[in-house]
Parts: sequence; structure tokens; C-alpha cells
Amino acid sequence: MSSTLLVLNEVAAAPGKADHVLEQWQQFNRKEPVAGRALYRSLDDDNLLEITPVAEVSEVAALNARWHELWDLVSEDLATDFRRQLLDFVEAPKDVAEPVPATPYVQLRHIEVKPREYAAYREWRENTIFNVVRRADEVKAFLAYHSLLSTEPGVMFVSGFECAPEQYQAVFTSPEYQEIVQQAGDRYIVGGESGLYTRVYQRADV
Repeated sequence: MSSTLLVLNEVAAAPGKADHVLEQWQQFNRKEPVAGRALYRSLDDDNLLEITPVAEVSEVAALNARWHELWDLVSEDLATDFRRQLLDFVEAPKDVAEPVPATPYVQLRHIEVKPREYAAYREWRENTIFNVVRRADEVKAFLAYHSLLSTEPGVMFVSGFECAPEQYQAVFTSPEYQEIVQQAGDRYIVGGESGLYTRVYQRADV
């Protein structure tokens, strides 16, 4: 089943350096494998993302030691610092057997929900967002998390798929789902519809 806690570790490579950073990162990870850990590359830019499942918050200390080593290895080829967040599992409309979806692609879908509306939002999404993804064969995994430690707080959906990205995206650009996005923006999302961001990544370590 999906991991209770996820660590997201994302960075932007300098122009023309993404392939090199990715290769170094892969080699670095092979030296000390972590069960369930996965490395991805954004389909939109030169961002690289690592998702690591952990069972306890205390495990982050060991990860931090490795992050210092990774920094020494790749920092000269980066455009940004690493952006990290710890996510806490809430529920899984489409769960997986593994700690992290084993699909070739994942999408991160993030919003910050107005605190006074959070309880109502949880009830609303069960009959709207989750209803759509449960019916969509294109969506192989859909996991709902909430930030535990993050400079970008809020709800994070981790969605896994294996079809062409265009086919997958059609689920979320349909008139039905666009109405759902409008409803969410009108009532629940801090900043309205513009507060929703999505990013698609392709797995790079398979």
C-alpha cells in the first residue's frame, strides 16, 4: 500500500545540464538503494524530482546526511537549490501495492485549501474529484497527501499513469472536470483557480 509519509526532493538543473545531473544522481542512488525510492524528470522543464517513502519522521535524519553528499556532487550544475517537503498520507481513492506508484509517469497536483473550508472540502472532493479518478481507466494510482513540513503547504495529490500524457490529461480537461476546478476555485482554494498547479514527470530510474 502507499507510504504513510513521502519526501519530495526537487531541483532545477542549469541549462543543458539536466542529463548530466540525472546521471550523477542515479549513480549516487545505486550505491545505497532505498526501497520504493523513485527518480523522475519533468516533462515541462529541466526539473528533477526524487520521491522517497519513509515510515517514520525520524528517518529524515539519515536522508539529510545523504542530501549533503548529493549537494557536493551536483551543486555546480544546478539552477536552483533543492526544494523539499514531507507529506503525510490522508487517503487513497486509487491505492497501489507499492509505497510509491510504479507507473512510468506521475503527476503532482497541489492546492492550498482555506482552513475554515477544509472539512467541507474533504467531503466535497469525495463526490467530485475522487469520483472522476475512480472512473478513469487512465488513472492507475491517485493518492491524497497533506503537507507535514513544507514551505508550500496544502493538499498534494500523487497520481500515477502509464498511457500517453495527452490521453491522461484529457481526464482533467474534460468539461466535467473543468466544472469541478471552477467549484474548487470559487470556494476552497487559496487564491482561486490560479492556486492549483500540476506537474507531470517521467520516471528516470527504471
